[in-house]
Amino acid sequence: MRMARSWLGGGAALLMGLAAVLTACSSQARSGDAAPAATAGPSVHPFSGLPVIDLVITHEHRRHRFRVEVARSQAEQEKGLMFRTTMAPDEGMIFPMPGGQPASFWMKNTVIPLDIIFIGSDGRISNIAANAVPYDETPLPSKGAVSGVLELNGGRAAQLGIGPGDMVKW
Repeated sequence: MRMARSWLGGGAALLMGLAAVLTACSSQARSGDAAPAATAGPSVHPFSGLPVIDLVITHEHRRHRFRVEVARSQAEQEKGLMFRTTMAPDEGMIFPMPGGQPASFWMKNTVIPLDIIFIGSDGRISNIAANAVPYDETPLPSKGAVSGVLELNGGRAAQLGIGPGDMVKW
């Protein structure tokens, strides 16, 4: 609140300047000069409401591109892909884990099979729990500390040849 009040106290000139900048930006976007949506930054997933970003897995000099939902908060991570009945082949969900820590996932209330990909602090895949069984509450652990966990459709990693040691960037 303190920042908002001091900003508004700056006067009408500041507000008019901001309006001019916003108008210029919006007219530029309408003119077709804007970058395509896939590179314009995060969008929002229609089902979860979570931000959606680009993620790339590099396997033997091949790049596999995905659009993934970002589950940052504890509540978002606890829900994950529960109750989801479909997911496109190039979609997934990333669970960032700042600071690196061991992780363990399960499939409680998860309807579709998933590949759970554990990403080490070096950005490389440490291990994959492939084709995790829907509704199974057996813990699926990482091999050591991870900086993130990626969930893709079950079998997708094997289909693309993705495995431990491959680089993940998001």
